[in-house]
Amino acid sequence: MKTKALAARQQQNLRRMLAALLLGGAALLAVPAARAQFAMVPAPQCAPPPASAQGEERAYRVDAAKHLYRCYPARIYKGKLQPLLYGVMMVETELAPDGQVVDIRVVRKPGADEVAPWVLAMIRRASPFPAPVNLPGGTVRFTETFFVDKSGQFQVFSLTEGQL
Repeated sequence: MKTKALAARQQQNLRRMLAALLLGGAALLAVPAARAQFAMVPAPQCAPPPASAQGEERAYRVDAAKHLYRCYPARIYKGKLQPLLYGVMMVETELAPDGQVVDIRVVRKPGADEVAPWVLAMIRRASPFPAPVNLPGGTVRFTETFFVDKSGQFQVFSLTEGQL
């Protein structure tokens, strides 16, 4: 009895998997392709930036975001983002007086595990950021939200063009 029931369950599971593959195969195949976008961190394409003239954290955050955009121009999502994003991540970054990254802390993990190490590596590789010379102590700690598309392109909250 148990073997007939087991065989029937296995056959039913096989039918379900085939149906899912036929109906949602494109979605299943898209997942590995999306992950592949995050397997390698691109080399930054920017020169060391000039010091930031900003005297408050919120304004400095825009300078830092612009620097990140200059470093990864091919990775910036142009226009309004799609309603469903591959990953949304909040990161707190601490910079030294010379703009070098001292520490990065994930405040909110993205839904896709491969996005977090990719974003953190991009931030580290973009160092140095504009030196925060007009901020108290010459250091800065700021939080930025990254909106990441499955294509491997992103926008940050400070410079986002919004969503559709």
